[in-house]
Amino acid sequence: MALHRSPRSIALCAALVALSLAAAGCGTGTKGAGGDAKGAAGAKGYPRTFDNCGEKVTLDGPPQRAVALDQGSAEILLALGLGDRMAGTGTWTDPVMKGLGKENAKVPRLADGYPSFEKVLDKEPDLVTASFGATLDKGGVAPRDKFADLRVPTYLSPSDCAKKDGSNGDGARGERLRMADIYGEVRDLARAFGVEARGARLIAGLKERMAKATEGVDAKGTSVLYWFANSESPYLAGCCGAPGIITEAVGARNAFGDTRDEWPQIGWEKIADRDPDVIVLGDLTRKNQTAETAKAKIGKLESSPVTRHMKAVKNKRYVLLSGAAMNPSIRTVEGVEEVARGLRDFGLAK
Repeated sequence: MALHRSPRSIALCAALVALSLAAAGCGTGTKGAGGDAKGAAGAKGYPRTFDNCGEKVTLDGPPQRAVALDQGSAEILLALGLGDRMAGTGTWTDPVMKGLGKENAKVPRLADGYPSFEKVLDKEPDLVTASFGATLDKGGVAPRDKFADLRVPTYLSPSDCAKKDGSNGDGARGERLRMADIYGEVRDLARAFGVEARGARLIAGLKERMAKATEGVDAKGTSVLYWFANSESPYLAGCCGAPGIITEAVGARNAFGDTRDEWPQIGWEKIADRDPDVIVLGDLTRKNQTAETAKAKIGKLESSPVTRHMKAVKNKRYVLLSGAAMNPSIRTVEGVEEVARGLRDFGLAK
């Protein structure tokens, strides 16, 4: 999937015309936010090829106009200091990660949810990244092969492509997700942009935070339930995604760790039967589902006759997390920090 900018730009204009969009802004060259993108081709150490989720992705030079289509993917690029080489972002559940506001301000937000394929193409991207396979598929922004037809390379988070079919569109995991998988994504993207040293520093910082957050923490015997969203048929965490990393790191037990579905939808009676010691609540700012905010979730738990007598509810043992921290991303470390702090505060961890 080699990147050749001049033919790509011509193909892009043709595609936009076919989609009845104004093509007047397209030219035969691409100038990126970080300078002349043509000049990036043939840069030292390029072309670089990645094996990514069963596809070969080749970059002829460091990207200058990347578009990140999910918050987790965007925040990795922002944390690598690449805001000036990003042409847009999309699909956000929460405010940007603390400390990344300055970089994020450099980048246009194409949409809070999925931006249209045409809107992404209008940015003339030289790399499109995503955290979730659904984003680069039908029903999302567009399948990867539609970008490939225009010679636009795409990179999908390896933490998502390893999943199998599950009870719903979120899939299931045969193998447990590890922080090593997230670190691997950081290394890949740092290498794609030619900023390997920045990637190494970012990973070292994340490892240091993990060690500090979990030092001396032992919540053995404590059950934790993770509720992402939806009040009618709630999406709860199965054993093996980002909440699995969090649970294992603090030595606790996932109340629904007996399913490999990433986010199974569970009935309230079954939730009440599991009666967890602590409930981790997704505190989302998006508006896709019911009970997105932690406040709405708490209201549901404390008003329902089915759930209001649960241990965690009676004792108000709630830990609030961003949606981004509950998905595989560099913010999973934030999830470990917050859950460890909550368990200590509740007196449930040594």
